[in-house]
Amino acid sequence: MARNSGPVLTPAQVLARYRGGPDTGVFTDGSSHPNPGPGGWGFVWVTDGQIEAEGHGAADDTTNNRMELTALIEAYKALPEDAAVTVYSDSQLCVNTITKWASGWEKKGWKRKGDPLKNLDLVRELLQLYRAHPNCRLEWTRAHDGSRWNEYADSLASAWRRSEV
Repeated sequence: MARNSGPVLTPAQVLARYRGGPDTGVFTDGSSHPNPGPGGWGFVWVTDGQIEAEGHGAADDTTNNRMELTALIEAYKALPEDAAVTVYSDSQLCVNTITKWASGWEKKGWKRKGDPLKNLDLVRELLQLYRAHPNCRLEWTRAHDGSRWNEYADSLASAWRRSEV
């Protein structure tokens, strides 16, 4: 998730500052500030430290969870179905939703005990894309630990807060 205070680095500043983490994968991030409020999403696909594709966008009235899910959706849309790459998100909620819980909710008619399912439109779309990419693993990564490409995705998700991408 993007930081909600302090300087919002550009992708170029991120590349100059950070070196850690995996150098191959698809890294996604989403944020809103305040939450709920305006927000953004971003993803970057890298192979051996070289950018294959990236994308970002924004919404005027959203939540951080909607933006995290949107980042994953847009990342999977950018991948060919035969891609074999790890997709990283720093949202444990999103990763667990798709890898652990969504199939069970689907079997129960998209219901669960307790509160209604939030962001069901995005969860259903993401689950379909996840299934369409069977060779792509979805994994959680820690936020803001100096991982170059996770910080880069954070910068793309925060682009709407800056005058330059």
